[in-house]
Amino acid sequence: MIGLLRRDLTLAIRAGGGFGLSLAFFLIFTTLVPFGVGPETGILSEIAPGVLWLGALLACLLSLDRIFQLDWEDGTLDLMATSPVPLEGLAAMKALAHWITTGLPLVAAAPVLGLLLNLPGPAYPWLVASLALGTPALSAIGTFGAALTVGIKRGGLLLSLLVLPLYVPTLIFGALCVSRATTGQDPLTPLLLVAGITAGSLALLPFAAAAALRVNLR
Repeated sequence: MIGLLRRDLTLAIRAGGGFGLSLAFFLIFTTLVPFGVGPETGILSEIAPGVLWLGALLACLLSLDRIFQLDWEDGTLDLMATSPVPLEGLAAMKALAHWITTGLPLVAAAPVLGLLLNLPGPAYPWLVASLALGTPALSAIGTFGAALTVGIKRGGLLLSLLVLPLYVPTLIFGALCVSRATTGQDPLTPLLLVAGITAGSLALLPFAAAAALRVNLR
């Protein structure tokens, strides 16, 4: 499975659909917000947690259709299904590769982009912590959605419609954690809820994704 992870990381970096695309979208989205709502620092500070979390969510969404689709098109997915590696392990490695190439760079870039939105200083550690704990859930949910839509031509829109409602709890509690930190309230409870969602997603969704792959590969 380590070899599969290395392969996916290499392909993502060579194709340019991981690091560059997601980071560029995150930067553009965050930069455009002050132009839309105005330069008032008070308003920007108030909406910064939601904007940063929403930007990270949408950036993760961009590359979901590439998780299984390319392997489906060239027949690699059929070979993987007959290999000794279980499909559950395949789905888990795909989710991990997506997080490393998409979620992890977003976590690193978020504090820098928080400066553009005048995010208060005490909120930065909680922003990084919430994104670090929440983005793995986004990758796991996205992998499950990609498994459901693999083989469907132009399934990107359907994939977005499937996973966006599942992203909402992570978005709500992640943004609430950072928002509470900006106002001096206790952000630990929503952070623990984000961690719980991620733990549940990582424990269950690889099996659900493997079941979806078995149905689509018949």
